[in-house]
Amino acid sequence: MSQSISTSAPSSQAAAAAAGVAGKKAKESQQFNLKTPKGTKDWADKDMIIREAIFNKLTSLFKSHGGVTIDTPVFELREILAGKYGEDSKLIYNLEDQGGELTSLRYDLTVPFARYVAMNGISNIKRYHIAKVYRRDQPAMTKGRMREFYQCDFDIAGSYDSMVPDAEIMNILVSGLTGLGIKDFKIKLNHRKILDGIFQVCGVKEEDVRKVSSAVDKLDKSPWDAVKKEMCEEKNQPEDVADKIGEYVKINGTLRDVLAKLSSDPTLMANESAKQGIDEITTMADYVEAFEVDHYISFDMSLARGLDYYTGVIYEAVTSQSAPPKDAAEKKARVKKSKKDDEDASEYVGVGSIAAGGRYDGLVGMFLGTNSKGKKAPSIPCVGVSFGVERLFSLIKQRAELADKIRASSTQVYVMAFGGGEGWNGFLKERMAVAAKLWKAGIECEYLYKAKANPRKQFEAAEKSGCPLAVILGKEEYPQGQVRVKVLGTGNEKDDGELVSIGDLVEVVKQRLEDQKHDGMDDVTRLLAGL
Repeated sequence: MSQSISTSAPSSQAAAAAAGVAGKKAKESQQFNLKTPKGTKDWADKDMIIREAIFNKLTSLFKSHGGVTIDTPVFELREILAGKYGEDSKLIYNLEDQGGELTSLRYDLTVPFARYVAMNGISNIKRYHIAKVYRRDQPAMTKGRMREFYQCDFDIAGSYDSMVPDAEIMNILVSGLTGLGIKDFKIKLNHRKILDGIFQVCGVKEEDVRKVSSAVDKLDKSPWDAVKKEMCEEKNQPEDVADKIGEYVKINGTLRDVLAKLSSDPTLMANESAKQGIDEITTMADYVEAFEVDHYISFDMSLARGLDYYTGVIYEAVTSQSAPPKDAAEKKARVKKSKKDDEDASEYVGVGSIAAGGRYDGLVGMFLGTNSKGKKAPSIPCVGVSFGVERLFSLIKQRAELADKIRASSTQVYVMAFGGGEGWNGFLKERMAVAAKLWKAGIECEYLYKAKANPRKQFEAAEKSGCPLAVILGKEEYPQGQVRVKVLGTGNEKDDGELVSIGDLVEVVKQRLEDQKHDGMDDVTRLLAGL
């Protein structure tokens, strides 16, 4: 037996060695396709500065309305998400079975919020949530359609007087967009109960309502003839039914004008669902006028929104860039404005809605189910709005002059050391000590990670960071307890800066930084304000 072992061992070692050589060669020859998956993108440093500023702006707005924030898992049990999104349910990313649970990536932040409310027995809450969602859609980066993107949601859950939360959501929607410097927009508004009533009086069967609704929702992208064809050929609706629907869904205008038109229609007012929706919008009209946001709203009967969970008012905010180009010439003109390639030119070729939402009174109740006696648990009414960050970003990024000025780094001060000759050690330790002093005072600063750095290299690093000030440690001055504070970017190379004591450094730097501000606004704030 020992002989067998001794003769086979070298063979095993040789095989292992050969496998190791082969594996090494395979590893050396391996090549990677260095790209992000379709429908996703990397966000560069300057882009992140703008995006985080959008988050901060919206977060501040949400807090001003009493919002509290929560977070939920990026994936949910598959049964939680199933059946909540109508035809869009096919776009949910399903994950592999892990530990006996079927899970899926969240499609939006609304269904997880409803699950959270039901699971925790919450009767009322104002919540905001900023997080990524995932959709297994056919990506079109040039149209702002991505597979991974952020949503910024604000929702009000609880029983209140009719249409009061809905009107406040309208105020938040307008304040959010105007606060980001977006002025040229309109909010298309409709009511699911009015739409359902229209379908009923036009002769649509109950089981066909949602699929007809999804066809109507395409009117913002397709002409009526195309929508009618889909209704008749794909949704199996009689032509006379489609024609009747067309008479209603082409109606749009101000809240008061459309309400007057609908209220004067005896057939529609005789329908219980339509009348209830018209009465609620009439109540809401008074409230949005009180908030002075009514002039942003267009009552548009073609708006349907495909998600199954909506039960009341529905709305979406659009701009002139939201609609697709009318023809090839317009598309070419839009893209020409961009210095980037088409992959990043979403702002020029039709980004769709930039914010949307609605009322969903039955969603929480779906999760509450029935009690032990078989009685259905009462639901918690909810209404909310979601801002599309990537689409807002693309609009804000168009402000090219200001966008180019955005600094990726927040560095305010660059700590330098000048000297030379015998015994000069570069003052690296001393630069660290000064940097630590500034950091403790809340001042963003940097220094060059080199023991003996020449002045030119240090100024180049400061220029690259875009910081406005330099603190210079001189070979003769620093041992005497003094440093120089120099304003950068003036073009005056002869200016050696102001000589100050190390004890006064923090106070002097803070004052110089304050002096550098223009109108109390930094470039990011100006960019968001559209100035």
